[in-house]
Amino acid sequence: MLNYATLQKVPLNTVPFPHFAASDVLDGAALSRIAMDFPAIEHPGVFPLSELNYGDAFAELIGEIEGERLEAVLEEKFGVTLSDKPLMITVRGRCHRRDGRIHTDSKDKFLTCLLYLNDSSWDNEGGRLRLLRNGADLESVISEIPPLGGNFVAFQRTDNSWHGHLPFEGPRRYVMFNWLVSDLALAKNLGRHKLSAALKKLGVYHGY
Repeated sequence: MLNYATLQKVPLNTVPFPHFAASDVLDGAALSRIAMDFPAIEHPGVFPLSELNYGDAFAELIGEIEGERLEAVLEEKFGVTLSDKPLMITVRGRCHRRDGRIHTDSKDKFLTCLLYLNDSSWDNEGGRLRLLRNGADLESVISEIPPLGGNFVAFQRTDNSWHGHLPFEGPRRYVMFNWLVSDLALAKNLGRHKLSAALKKLGVYHGY
């Protein structure tokens, strides 16, 4: 499903932190299949795979994300080793207006990737990921990535890997996958996401 040639040829930017963005990483046919099999998600926030039900095409995409070929492409691109780090995959289906506040990601995360799965009609200024020069100004933009289906962004977590987006509320689909620094970090983060998912389903938790 994934266009590995596109991922290989796009250049890595190193200032102010290592990152790259690519478009058309999924073609129209793949996006259509994935859209049909995308998990039904009624609440904002990110959900671990274990809390979701989805069809074969989405499962095929997850299989590629978990595969050695993508890992090898990213290792070469960033000049790092990922094979000794655990992978965490989470999925978002909806966005809340409180989402998108500027942050760097936690120190548990080593490398973050986002693969967007929305259709091509996205025309809202909100919800467009912005990689930023600092942690105080959403207008200090290095790169802006609209969440159109097939758009892909990856960055190495650093103390200045600032990112966020303008407010948006409504459907906003992506798969996020993070290589974490340790198995302990994986267990901690998955536990937090599972608890959050369970509370959301009960209607007693509204944090995102």
